[in-house]
Amino acid sequence: MLVLLAYIVLLVFIIGFSWRIWVYMQTPAPLKIPTTPAPIHTSGVVWRMFTEVVLFNSLFKGNKWTWLGGIAFHGALALVLIRHLRYFVNPLPDVFAHLQIFGIIAGLVMVPALLFLLVRRWWVPRTRYISSPADYGVLILLIAIAMSGLAMKFVFRPDIVSIKEAMIGWVTFTGFQTPGDALFAVHFLLVLVLMAIFPFSKLMHAGGIFFSPTRNQADNPREVRHINPWAG
Repeated sequence: MLVLLAYIVLLVFIIGFSWRIWVYMQTPAPLKIPTTPAPIHTSGVVWRMFTEVVLFNSLFKGNKWTWLGGIAFHGALALVLIRHLRYFVNPLPDVFAHLQIFGIIAGLVMVPALLFLLVRRWWVPRTRYISSPADYGVLILLIAIAMSGLAMKFVFRPDIVSIKEAMIGWVTFTGFQTPGDALFAVHFLLVLVLMAIFPFSKLMHAGGIFFSPTRNQADNPREVRHINPWAG
């Protein structure tokens, strides 16, 4: 049953994510609305997007504590995902083998960062006012995923070889058997829940940020005429 669910969720994630990106690409931007101060050249827009995606530049200017929690979580998540490549790639390039320790440390950082973001969402009145149950649910789900992953690393050691065989069979659609480890099954099921809701939640900001007209437009309305896509 879990195997069938895993394949269904994988297809939902791939198709749903791709569809949402296609919708973003097709959505017209009738107005020139970059948030000022904004770059006036394409190279400046590329640098601005880089600082937004990697350094959370706007958040840093807005609230330093929120920026710290956000950058800690997203940076840790990136390292954890890189570490998890060892379960999906065979043979694993040597360069990734040297990053394993950083992924473990990142997992330890990710939980307190998520707890901080969860408490902040409830503690700050203006943030609590605009938060929905889904916002809290996603944070709690991420915490559960991180804690179950850490438990497998430090408390209950599963069979890594069988897990890797199963994950490669999953992503290559060649079939797999669920490893007989209860904690891994819980961890994997939580990940599947996250993947299933990803394309239909605010988590899509991971791809949608690249299509935000307030960020990806150059502030050059005098130099270049912005044509309304709906015109004509």
